[in-house]
Amino acid sequence: MKKITAIIVGSALLLGACKESNKKTIAVEANPSPMSIEILDAEALQIIDPKSKIEILASGFAWTEGPLWIKDGNYLLFSDIPNNKVYKLDPKNNDTVTYLHHSGFSGTDFTGEEPGSNGLLLNKDGELVLMQHGNRQVAKMNAPLSSPSSDFTTLVDSYMGKKLNSPNDATFDNNGNLYFTDPPYGLPKRMDDEGKELDFQGIYCLMTNGELILLDSISRPNGIGISPDGNVLYVANSDPEHAAWYQYKLPEPGKVNDKKLFYEVTELIGKEGQQGLPDGLKINSNGILFATGPGGVWIFNPKGKALARIHTGQATANCAFDTEEKRLYITADDFVMAVDLK
Repeated sequence: MKKITAIIVGSALLLGACKESNKKTIAVEANPSPMSIEILDAEALQIIDPKSKIEILASGFAWTEGPLWIKDGNYLLFSDIPNNKVYKLDPKNNDTVTYLHHSGFSGTDFTGEEPGSNGLLLNKDGELVLMQHGNRQVAKMNAPLSSPSSDFTTLVDSYMGKKLNSPNDATFDNNGNLYFTDPPYGLPKRMDDEGKELDFQGIYCLMTNGELILLDSISRPNGIGISPDGNVLYVANSDPEHAAWYQYKLPEPGKVNDKKLFYEVTELIGKEGQQGLPDGLKINSNGILFATGPGGVWIFNPKGKALARIHTGQATANCAFDTEEKRLYITADDFVMAVDLK
């Protein structure tokens, strides 16, 4: 099989300090087959079967994002950002219904392309927390999951008196502190939007006491996750000029240091079969990262070794596990997909 080799070298700054990463060499398929599983390292065979079927569960949306598995009920929620909706998918019956309208923008005059919610997650009280593009805030839904409504409580919408850009993705630590990213994608004109008040794209921690801490800023922060032991924070950078994932040490809640380049894929951007950028990510209980990026979903071990790729044939936004971590749900362009894991 013909291979293409990309040499990955990189460094960056964390508020003035960042260690240079080691050089990495990756070999990937030059023309991967759509809807296929590519094994890059034998370690991947403990995680996924290369013959596993990639299933399309639902289609016909605008841009799917923020998949969230709901254990109590065994269903999947996901955002359709342009349509300003959250959908509910019952995988057993492949039945999809509108769960929440006006999921990210509560008004009627949004002029951009991405008004809806992006990342979805549950807090420790089982409440739905939404990253809202149009409302430019992190909010929680004021209703039980069984009877959703478009009435929200704002958790945070500004930093140092300036309006957030458009909260994108988030994760909780074991203490209930919320880490989230704030790129410009929900603004009608993105970086050139006249309503943009912050001159950076931040990575934040919203502490349980309500304090908002700026952890770092990078060009396009996107997906975010924390290792199972709570010691490492991972962040995707969806910048075509510097498409990469970073890792930070978390010495205590709300503080990061020792920023490192975890993995870079800039050399793959624009190549045939490599649709998409580093976007959403999830981390399983063994610390294995499932990160959407060029071509589909990348699988990494905690040391930054690429183990496998799940090729979707589409620009791929995010992913989520079921309760047992035996099935991966994937949002990719206008589709919702799934693949079984070991």
